[in-house]
Order: sequence, then structure tokens, then C-alpha cells
Amino acid sequence: MAAGNDGSNKPEDDDPFGYLYADGQAAGAQAPQGGGYGYPGPAPAQPGVPRTSYNQVRAVGERQYGHQQQAYVPPQQQAPYGQPQAQYAAPETYGAQPQTRAIPPQRGGGSGRGPNTKGLLIGAVAVVAVVVIGIAAAVISNSGGEKEKDDKAGGNTPSTAPSQVSETPSTEPSAEKTPEELPKQDAATLTLGGSATTEKTVQGAEGVGGVYVSGFNTPGASVTWKANMPSGGKYRLTVRYSIPAVDANATLTVNGKANSLPIGLKNFIHSSDPNPEKNWQTTWAPVDLQKGDNEIKISCEAGNQCNVLLDWLEVTPG
Repeated sequence: MAAGNDGSNKPEDDDPFGYLYADGQAAGAQAPQGGGYGYPGPAPAQPGVPRTSYNQVRAVGERQYGHQQQAYVPPQQQAPYGQPQAQYAAPETYGAQPQTRAIPPQRGGGSGRGPNTKGLLIGAVAVVAVVVIGIAAAVISNSGGEKEKDDKAGGNTPSTAPSQVSETPSTEPSAEKTPEELPKQDAATLTLGGSATTEKTVQGAEGVGGVYVSGFNTPGASVTWKANMPSGGKYRLTVRYSIPAVDANATLTVNGKANSLPIGLKNFIHSSDPNPEKNWQTTWAPVDLQKGDNEIKISCEAGNQCNVLLDWLEVTPG
């Protein structure tokens, strides 16, 4: 204790290093009246006791030692006169350029919008192509292997000579029927009877050389045809003829049997011109023929109208 002090003050009031313990003030606590430990300030005076201590605790920056000194201020906190001093400011405040972190370039050749989809698509197509080629190669290989196995199993060796196929006659009839060649004959080549004769003065006949049968308008005149048939059945006897624009008819006899109805040689083209050259036309009558030779006779009998020219006769399917 100092001289003249009877010990009524606390030691911390006279401690010259008491300002070092100002932790309570730094934490924002209220100092006790008249100061105290950790809160610098003059101690209350004691009545009748003089203050003789020369070491008085003062606040930081208040103690002076012969001349006034200003507290040190860092350069970044110094400001022009009249402006507040900021405890902290960003580097841009002092004119420094803002620091930016460079973005690393994208890898893989992308455009920066995501993964390289084009590259992925090309890769996928390549994979599919490889798989397809592999499958095709495997199929071809298997086909070749099976062919080799078949050759070995049959004892065959590769050869360029064509293989011979044995053919045996089939007893079953063919599904396709060959068309039968039915007879056709010019009337001028048939056996003529009575007044029937040949001539070629009228144009338009289709017989060889334009020859046809005339003189048929007399009873007893006839033409007889020996027709050979490949098979028996019902047929049509087609006749080409010419009339002078007037209906005619004749008797048809097949294998010695006369038809009940005469064969009609009518004016089917309804011609009004009596010129026989302009009245060539065809008619037909049903006939039953047998396989082989058949005798077909057209004759002018009593009651027939036989003013007609005969060109050719033909058997057609019935």
C-alpha cells in the first residue's frame, strides 16, 4: 500500500495495470458506480483521507506522457477529413479490381448446355451397327455349318456337276386339260350331192381361194362332212353362210339321224340389200357327237327354203 493510505481502497483501484482487465467493459456490461476492478475510473474519495496515489487507472488512450499522441489507425481504415472511418470495407472500396474465379472450360467438346448428346447418339448408333453385323455373321456362319453337316451326312462332296433327278411316270391325271383340237372344214372340200357345186364369184368367202358351195336351192342338194372327234359329247355345229337378205333353212342329219328342227339360216344381221356379198353371217345348231368319226350332213329337203351359199362348217364346244 502507498504511504498515507490506510488501506480503505481496494488494491485494484491503485493497480497501474488494471486497464488490462477491462473484459467486462468489452463485453458491454455496465460499470459499477465509481469504477472498480476491470472498469477504470477514479475511486470515490474517502472523507478526511487525502489522495496520495500517483498511479491512477485511466482508460485506454487517456493517459498522456509529456505530450499528446494519437492512436494508431491502419491505412485501410484511414479516411479523408470529414468522412467516417469504416472498420471494414471491401477491396473494391480502395480501387482494387474485384476478383472473379475463372470457370474451367467444358470438357468433351460440348456447347456448355449439357452433355454432348450428338456424341452419345453417334456412339449408340455405332454400337447397334456392330451388334447387327455380329448377328448377320453368326447367321451366315451357322448356315454354312449346317450345309457342311448335310453334305457330310449324305456323303456328298462339292461338285459343279448338276445333280440328276429321277423321274417316274405319274398315274394320276393332270389337273390341266389340254384343249381338244376340234375340226373345221371348208364347205367346198366336203362331199357334195345333188345340184350342189362350188364357185367363187361372190366376194367375201373365207374358204381357200374364196371358194364356196352354191346351187343349194334345189331339193336333194347336200354337203356331207366326215368329222373325227377326240371325245364324245354335246357340241355346236357352226355354219358360215350368205343369203340374199331373205331367211332360209335346211335339214341337219347327224350319224344318219335327222334333227326334228331344221337348222336356221336366217337374216340375223337384218340386211335389206339382196347382194349376197354383203350378207355373210353365222349360225349354229346343237349336235350330239361320238368319239371318233361322225357323219354330219346338211341337205335341202322338201319344205326347206335353201337359197343359200355355204362357206365353212366348224364344231365348237356345246
